Amino acid sequence: MGPAEHDALAVREQLFHERVRECIICALLFASLYILCHFVLTHFKKHADFAEAHDDEDAAVNRIALGLCTFTLAVSLGAVLLLPFSIISNEVLLSFPHNYYIQWLNGSLVHGLWNLVFLFSNLSLVFLMPFAYFFTESEGFAGSKKGIMARVYETSVVVLLLTLLVLGMVWVASAIMDNDAASRESLYALWEYYLPYLYSCISLFGVLLLLLCTPFGLSTMFTVMGKLLVKPRLLEDLDEQLSCTRFEEASMSRRISSGKAFCWLNLSVEPLRERLLAIQSKRRALELRRRASPWQRNLGYPLAMLGLLALTGMSVLVVCFHVLELLLDDAAMPRGIQDASLGQVSFSVLGSFGAALQVVLIFYLMLSSVVGFYSSPLFTRLLPQRQDTPLTKIIGNCVSLLVLSSALPVFSRTLGITRFDLLGDFGRFNWLGNFYIVFLYNTVFAALAALCLVKKVTWAVQAELIGALGLHKLPLPVLRARPLGEPA
Repeated sequence: MGPAEHDALAVREQLFHERVRECIICALLFASLYILCHFVLTHFKKHADFAEAHDDEDAAVNRIALGLCTFTLAVSLGAVLLLPFSIISNEVLLSFPHNYYIQWLNGSLVHGLWNLVFLFSNLSLVFLMPFAYFFTESEGFAGSKKGIMARVYETSVVVLLLTLLVLGMVWVASAIMDNDAASRESLYALWEYYLPYLYSCISLFGVLLLLLCTPFGLSTMFTVMGKLLVKPRLLEDLDEQLSCTRFEEASMSRRISSGKAFCWLNLSVEPLRERLLAIQSKRRALELRRRASPWQRNLGYPLAMLGLLALTGMSVLVVCFHVLELLLDDAAMPRGIQDASLGQVSFSVLGSFGAALQVVLIFYLMLSSVVGFYSSPLFTRLLPQRQDTPLTKIIGNCVSLLVLSSALPVFSRTLGITRFDLLGDFGRFNWLGNFYIVFLYNTVFAALAALCLVKKVTWAVQAELIGALGLHKLPLPVLRARPLGEPA
């Protein structure tokens, strides 16, 4: 064997070992996410749906559907971690460019993860989740032998028909929006055109859902933080308020007991009970605030609210700056690349600190979008309950979280939260190149987030000051109506 052949063989062996190493790393990462998601779903699932004493066949079907839901939730979590993992990998390679132990962290691995997340997201949305739902509702074709395989056949036929219907609708939509005659006459580009087009529509819907849920979630997080933490009060006497509340509770209890003892008293007991419950709730809240330590009362709440305020204000500033960049530079538009060149330049002007800040903002926006999603009136019923969530609701939650999480990389890049360009098929979405859509999206998000800051911060501070100074107890001036003909 000559030197040239020996070098070519060494290169092929190196490529083979790198490919095997990337497959092992991806498998380990996904297995870890799958195990974590399995414990999460087990915490929320309804055990009666999986008890074999109820029905062996139904229990087996539900376990299979739960496995598909676990796979989908693992893909959702992988989509959330995709962009932060890429940003952190780039900074690690910049900090340790010649370290032997991190050579596995390269552009090929990151690009492969992006492609796998895109592939599994399509697979879960188009096939697995519809299969899981119809599988739990199926009973087998009429006249066929009962069993799990009969359900599998029926579900496969229904999913196949649904897939053909969806692909037909996508083909019609693309033919209407595209003037190319070839796109109307053939479906040969199913994998290269129509599936990315379908996922582009789903991603656009997910990004719009993130746009609506994130500001609503920011507002909800300020409210929830105020309920969970002990808020400091200015110029108030907790002992006096607690004493008055206890006297009022005792008086209300005596009125209720007297109404029960003397049947001739014309008292409505039910409103009194509701009033008593409200007083007891107020008394417990006052006792909780009284037992709180000065550090918890005077430091915990301000720090938490300042953290939320800082993250929200920083997000608004970043988006406003990105709006100016869109007006001045075309390079600010979100775009896709096919080669992940990691370890060459930082994606933030602040270096590693800016990259860490980008990761924190991405997680913060995802958390606020999930909170806003479950707090909105349309999706409140999807909120899972501990040990009491039916399987159909678990499927709905997995689909919703997958739509939100798979749109997170596009959402973050569109708002300018990060400069890390979209890899693989994530950058092939048609609407990413439309300046008006991207500009309007950034403007609407900045306006809604700024409105949330104004509503939850300035109005809340005003209400606290009015309550602390006792101005809310002052009588309002009564304006006397001037009769007709009376001079002003």
